[in-house]
Amino acid sequence: MKLEIENLRKEFGDLVAVDDVSMTIEDGEFVTFVGPSGCGKTTTLRCVAGLETPTSGALRIGGEDMTYASPEERGTAFVFQDYALYPHMTARKNMSFALESTSMDSEEISQRVEETAEMLGIREHLDQTPGELSGGQQQRVALGRSIVRDPKIFLLDEPLSNLDAKLRVQMRAELQQLHREIESTTIYVTHDQEEAMTMSDRIAILNDGSLQQIAPPEVAYSQPANEFVAGFIGSPSMNFVECTVADGSVTTGAFSVDAPGGAETATTLGIRPENLSLGHGTDGHVDAEVAVFEQVGSFNIVYLEIDGLNEEVVAQVSGEQQFDPGDRVSVTVDTDRMHLFADDGETLHNPPVFTKQPAAAE
Repeated sequence: MKLEIENLRKEFGDLVAVDDVSMTIEDGEFVTFVGPSGCGKTTTLRCVAGLETPTSGALRIGGEDMTYASPEERGTAFVFQDYALYPHMTARKNMSFALESTSMDSEEISQRVEETAEMLGIREHLDQTPGELSGGQQQRVALGRSIVRDPKIFLLDEPLSNLDAKLRVQMRAELQQLHREIESTTIYVTHDQEEAMTMSDRIAILNDGSLQQIAPPEVAYSQPANEFVAGFIGSPSMNFVECTVADGSVTTGAFSVDAPGGAETATTLGIRPENLSLGHGTDGHVDAEVAVFEQVGSFNIVYLEIDGLNEEVVAQVSGEQQFDPGDRVSVTVDTDRMHLFADDGETLHNPPVFTKQPAAAE
């Protein structure tokens, strides 16, 4: 079901939690709201669900105005961070409870619960209470309680934050598979940008109550709308270096490179850690000293003090490259992948998006 959010604003006294947010989420789309704590993502979700009343703006579901409709009129299902299961009820009862007040007969309710439990892999746990279930099983019950209602829109508020790291990765994959099976419009809220990047058709990045950018993950990563998005999306974060642009060159305190057109007013150069190459020779753009070396596994993180720069710079290199603190290294910048930003943080230049390659013809 298509969702339209138009100029949404939500105030709590003097606090503006959501400030003029507008977006359209298409039928069957998986969109993730992501941003730092307090950015307005959960408040926006709660306004969509009808759990908060907007101060101004409009919400339309399937073309129908639902701005001030009650939660039950909207046809949405909300999955909470803490699962919100009834502790004295079995998993079966938790999943069927909301349907028992509808016109659906008991046989149809039972069938729907059984089918949903089978889909989620919890059929053998239906007669257990939440206290007898693991965190992952409780999360599946909470999802199942929403699925059985066959909602128009799924709303998920950080549903994986209480799980351990391994189970989170597993549940991420299961949620993506579930979305493909039920084909329902889904809005997912998280502060974890890795979750947002791996799960979504598009991500909506918010900060201080305002929408910064809504785009497919690869576009938000390769072509951020501003310096905030560039720094928030990606781990390790993008490096930012003060620069000036004159006579066709971008100049920092350490090196100069050719300037792209339209970036004459740039004051900040951005380069992602994986777009820096390190070597032990002196044939790079600049020399540096290794301050910290982090052994990660398939890749390593290197913190650098570059001659002529006040800012610490982070590089991401292959797991085969090994350095020690104090090593002198050469640093080569992939100038085809650099970003340039104006003094107000707006993007002046982005490199092309890394596009997915089409499947080979059989």
